Amino acid sequence: MFSGSIPPWIGHGLPSLWFLMLGSNNFSGEIPSTLSELSQLQILDLSDNNLVGPIPIEFGNLYSMKHPTNASGIEYSYLRDIYRVTWKGRTFVFYPTAQLVTGIDLSGNALSQCIPRELTNLKDLRFLNLSRNQLSCSIPETIGNLAHLESLDLSMNQLSGTIPLGISYLLSLGVFDVSNNHLSGKIPTGHQVQTFTDPSIYYNNSGLCGFPLAPCADASPPSAETQRNVKGHEDPWMYYCVIAGIVSGLWVWIGMLFGIVSLRSYVFDVTDGMHHKITQTLQPSGLLFPTKR
Repeated sequence: MFSGSIPPWIGHGLPSLWFLMLGSNNFSGEIPSTLSELSQLQILDLSDNNLVGPIPIEFGNLYSMKHPTNASGIEYSYLRDIYRVTWKGRTFVFYPTAQLVTGIDLSGNALSQCIPRELTNLKDLRFLNLSRNQLSCSIPETIGNLAHLESLDLSMNQLSGTIPLGISYLLSLGVFDVSNNHLSGKIPTGHQVQTFTDPSIYYNNSGLCGFPLAPCADASPPSAETQRNVKGHEDPWMYYCVIAGIVSGLWVWIGMLFGIVSLRSYVFDVTDGMHHKITQTLQPSGLLFPTKR
């Protein structure tokens, strides 16, 4: 088991290194930014150490994780079962095929500060495990740039804010976990995210809502101003109806009482005029009920 700090010279002295797997040791201190100079690096595993400080923003320059690697002609016999990812007690084995798998595992350390936005430059990255650290801030909005990402574990950190909509555009994503953070807001919908039906991957984020968790609260109730506007539209309708009813009833009663044909005619003319006036008043405000045809 190794201890001490990770030697910075590795980045300078081993330019052709494909795999740097230093997990489950006692390395301490910060991750040297010079590791970003390993232009052929496919797998970086520094998990389960005692590393502190930020994730170097220079990691966004890891060349082989930014650009697809043409691995044709490479002898794979000694690479069989070269890398395994364990998640929830299950081991997923990556076999090299047309391209070598690319991934970063920094889980199980004490890394802090924000997840560098620069990491989302690694467009050929297949898995990213930053779980069990002390990372804060929000998940980068540009996470959707990682178009080939198959596994993303950000659980057990101190991340806040919302889950970016870009997550829903990661069509290859099969493993996803953001549990035990401080995330809030609605879980994105659509595409691959809808296949994640296990609520435990969002566990212990009290502010999250939406499938597969509880539905988000309905829209807030109408404001006082909206209620006043609605009431303002309702009141004229009520007043016009009451007045029309009283006037019409009065004239009809008078007409019927005297039984005079001419007066009855006059009554109906007045009533019809009143109805027309009310109709003209209410139509512009949209308060008139539709007429049956």
